[in-house]
Amino acid sequence: MAELDPVIHAQARLRIMAALSGLPDGDRMTFPRLQELLDMTAGNLSVHLTKLEQAGYVDLVKSFRGRTPTTSAALSTRGRVAFDDYTAAVRALLDPRTES
Repeated sequence: MAELDPVIHAQARLRIMAALSGLPDGDRMTFPRLQELLDMTAGNLSVHLTKLEQAGYVDLVKSFRGRTPTTSAALSTRGRVAFDDYTAAVRALLDPRTES
């Protein structure tokens, strides 16, 4: 039976990964939009994004719009593979007949 990735398995990080996985390759989501979409506090979102970034699953880009700092996030290639593996493992747990 496949193991569930503990980095992704935490509820908040799973929600972040799911939200970012819906973006086409090359697209990013701004921190405020992600915060609004997931209804998370800035501090909580920041902590979980940092954990995902440390695992190599999320790429964070910090830039400026005029004088205002902005942060945007996207799944890295490694993150996309990890999320695909995670969802396959969940499917296998729910219906062992679907294991490849």
